[in-house]
Amino acid sequence: MIGKVIGALVGREIDRRDGEGGAKGAALGWLAAGAMKRLGPIGLALGGAYVAKKVYDRRKASRRG
Repeated sequence: MIGKVIGALVGREIDRRDGEGGAKGAALGWLAAGAMKRLGPIGLALGGAYVAKKVYDRRKASRRG
């Protein structure tokens, strides 16, 4: 279940990056969740690290101005 949540967050980040929304982020989030399931704990750590880095960067940018 945690892998699906992280996959959804990865998909949301991809949608935010291209600015269009739609099925692209959902599909890539689904693929990311599948890849995390195949890689096991390493995939979960990599997906979580990606989302944490994006959150950190966004928070850092909002503090600057």
